[in-house]
Amino acid sequence: MEKPNILIVEDEQKLSRVLQLELDYENYSTTVADNGKTALELLTSRDWDLVLLDIMLPELSGLEVLRRVRRFDETTPIILLTARDQVHDKVSGLDQGANDYMTKPFQIEELLARIRVHLRQRTTTASNGEELSVGDLQVNMSSREVQRGTKQIELTPREFDLLVYLVKNKNIVLTRDQLIEEVWGYDYFGDTNVVDVYVRYLRQKVDKGFDQAYIQTVRGVGYTIKEHKA
Repeated sequence: MEKPNILIVEDEQKLSRVLQLELDYENYSTTVADNGKTALELLTSRDWDLVLLDIMLPELSGLEVLRRVRRFDETTPIILLTARDQVHDKVSGLDQGANDYMTKPFQIEELLARIRVHLRQRTTTASNGEELSVGDLQVNMSSREVQRGTKQIELTPREFDLLVYLVKNKNIVLTRDQLIEEVWGYDYFGDTNVVDVYVRYLRQKVDKGFDQAYIQTVRGVGYTIKEHKA
C-alpha cells in the first residue's frame, strides 16, 4: 500500500523537523518546504494527499499560498498551523478553503488524529463516485461539483462536506452537535455557532434566488434539508 504523501510547509526548523520525524514514524511520506514560494512550486508540480501549512512564512504568506492553490485544487486537505493570536487569519483561512487549523503550541497526538480524519474523508470521497440529489440540487461526490438547476455552485471544502452530510440525511433533523461531530470530524471545543455560520454560507449559495429553500431550521433542535414533494 502506497504511503500517504504529506507536504509540511513550516519555516521554523525545529518544528518542521519534529513534524517530519513524527509523520515518518507514522508511515507517511513527507516533504518539507520552508517558504511560501517553494511550497507553491511543489503544490503546482505534483499531487499531495494532505498539506500542513504555516500561516507566517517568508516570501509568500501561508494564506496567499492557500488562496492560489484553491484556484486549481479544491480537494486536497489543508491544515493551517497558526499562532495563538492569529484569530483573524484562522477565519480568513477557513473562508478561503482551509479544511482545519491547529494553534501552536499543539499536541502532536491531536495533529495526528486530525490528519487521519482528513485522509480518511479524502479516501471515502475519492472511492465514492455517486451522485447525490435533492430535487434540482445535484452533488457529485468524485468531482465535488454542485449544481442547482443550471447554476454551478462554488463551495469551500468545509461547505461541501456540510452539504453532503445534510443531503445524505435529507428529511432528517440533525443537531448542531451531530453536524460538528460528523463534518468537523474531531473533538471540537469551540462554539457550536460555527454550524450556524456555515449553514448561513450554504443558504446564500444553494437557496438564494430560488423559489424553494431546501435548508430548513428546526428551532431549538438544528437543521435539515427538506425534499419538497411535487
